[in-house]
Amino acid sequence: MAYDYDLIVIGGGPAGYAAAIRASQMGKKALCIEKDKLGGICLNWGCIPTKALLTNAHLAEMINNHGKAFGFEGTSKWNFAQIIARSRGVASNLNKGIEGLFRKYKVTHIVGSAKVVAAHKVQVGDKTVTAGAVIIATGVRPRPLPGAEYDGKAIISYKEAMSLTVQPKSLIVIGAGPIGLEFGYFYNALGTKVTVVEMQDRIVPGEDEEISATLATSLTKRGLVIHTSTKTGKVEKTRTGVKVEIETPKGKQVVEADAMLVAIGVVGNVEEVLDPKLGVVIEKNHIKVDKEKGFRTNIEGLYAVGDIIGPPWLAHVAHHEAIACVETLFGKHPRTVDYSIIPGCTYTDPGIGSVGLTEKQAKEKGHTVRIGKFPFIASGRAQAADETEGFVKLVFDAKFGELLGAHIIGSAATEMISELVMAKKLEATEEEIMHAMHPHPTFSEAIMEAAGQGLGESVHI
Repeated sequence: MAYDYDLIVIGGGPAGYAAAIRASQMGKKALCIEKDKLGGICLNWGCIPTKALLTNAHLAEMINNHGKAFGFEGTSKWNFAQIIARSRGVASNLNKGIEGLFRKYKVTHIVGSAKVVAAHKVQVGDKTVTAGAVIIATGVRPRPLPGAEYDGKAIISYKEAMSLTVQPKSLIVIGAGPIGLEFGYFYNALGTKVTVVEMQDRIVPGEDEEISATLATSLTKRGLVIHTSTKTGKVEKTRTGVKVEIETPKGKQVVEADAMLVAIGVVGNVEEVLDPKLGVVIEKNHIKVDKEKGFRTNIEGLYAVGDIIGPPWLAHVAHHEAIACVETLFGKHPRTVDYSIIPGCTYTDPGIGSVGLTEKQAKEKGHTVRIGKFPFIASGRAQAADETEGFVKLVFDAKFGELLGAHIIGSAATEMISELVMAKKLEATEEEIMHAMHPHPTFSEAIMEAAGQGLGESVHI
């Protein structure tokens, strides 16, 4: 059968646009359908604009909290509207960049809502297009708190949190994962009173326990009020904002604020993109795929990648899934994604970068571990920057020296973690990391020193 396209991709986020471009690079005729702006949530309302905001927060903190050490004697004043506008501008510029890439690689782009109505067949408005393969990459949306639906004013998601016209004087954040803490950090740095509520017994519960504890101490010192092992009860909108009952280990409390940000997870955007008659298997609001066989669904010619197929909901994972899917689909050597080497980042200050097993996980898997740890207080570069919070923690197998996991908390953590992703991918040992020459003075020296400390050979601690 002759199809209109070799590939149709539904969704223009990190998975979708990457799939379309890679297919075109391989000589295939590709169409990308996106109902909103190219770049998806990540570029337009997530990864990129939030980092612009967090850079602003870090600048404010450097001046307000470190300025005296650097000789600054003035006072700082921040234009909240300009901060938000700059963030939106960064997103807009990158959105145009993807449009340029589509032109460069001759990817056809349609703005509209798409629905897969049959194998190889997609409906866009009143038009039907066909392809040899269809990839769904429609991503996810924020999960609301039961009984407290989003209204965009008193009860908000990350989208409203990064586009408010007026800075709230107080904010309640429900959920202490990366998204909740990043916004909590941002608003606190600009003077908003922030209260964080987390149901689990620690913040960023997916991270190493030492990392979680260190970040909690740091954010508390900065003024955030953090409640862990705490349930959210009744939520009531008030004339000035919101009133929330919380059940803490010390008893019930009532917290009032101008707004409440809910960051408790996501659900897949599956409802509108699939004709129910197709019978695509859906599990927990996500499309089920066979990751070992090119991300196939149970329908011939239909694939799915990115957040829509479930956790981990990370843009870099979505990108690599898309590339693996396309290259497998169009005859290149079949590729898979190694889910054991996924870096995670939290862009607070200090920030977190991690990959692989935590110390607890490694022990639970039966490893006898050796820990290499180096604090930034002992780093000359960190001292020069007046950013000495945190440490590098490396988890090694004591018998073979294999790097099992790496965990960094510090001002440069999210940049430093890439070295350890590569080290783990190339199966670098403890001694190889220690003897890899790191430039001086840099934050990254702490990685070399941590490996050496595990062997008792670090010179600087």
